[in-house]
Amino acid sequence: MTHGFDKDYWESHWKQAPGAGHEPAPHPYLARETHDLVPGTALDAGCGEGAEAVWLAAAGWRVTAADISSEALARARARAAGHPAGDAITWVEADLGAWQPEQRFDLVTTHYAHPAIPQLRFYGRLAGWVAPGGTLLVVGHLRGHGHGPGDEHPPEEATADAAGITALLDPSAWEVVTASEHERPVVRGDRTTVLHDVVVRARRRTRLDPG
Repeated sequence: MTHGFDKDYWESHWKQAPGAGHEPAPHPYLARETHDLVPGTALDAGCGEGAEAVWLAAAGWRVTAADISSEALARARARAAGHPAGDAITWVEADLGAWQPEQRFDLVTTHYAHPAIPQLRFYGRLAGWVAPGGTLLVVGHLRGHGHGPGDEHPPEEATADAAGITALLDPSAWEVVTASEHERPVVRGDRTTVLHDVVVRARRRTRLDPG
């Protein structure tokens, strides 16, 4: 099954997703790839139900969390409402294929977000929102693999590999810290799904960097 990723798709997706009592943990790559960063401003691009945004806020980041779906953002706000760090998050309803933030961020991260534009073009947009000395963290679905119940497949242009993502990053402007591809099992109800992930972390160089 293939599909697009417009607003109608995402509203339908979240309305059909499990509701009350369902609070997934933040994706494991976030803690692994940001544990050595000094908290500052962060953008969670395609924040969904807010697990990563809340985790970042609890770790001391001032978070802008953006998603195209009003249903997802309503769930995210409810999740953050009872959290001590919830006030450190600003929620934004936006089409990330067209939206332009008013600032650049010390951390721009995305986890499996799919706008209506091709995936690599989306990652290129995110890279432009990283401040000098800041970090880009991309977690996506590896090219050629499904990403959900029933092994539902996105269009080919909605997946990526490490080489394709790092090719977007000019070595004179970026230091690639992580460029890896993984398999990891995820338990969903009574079945285990194997996710095929691509993870890229890069730091935008400053003018003071050597070379």
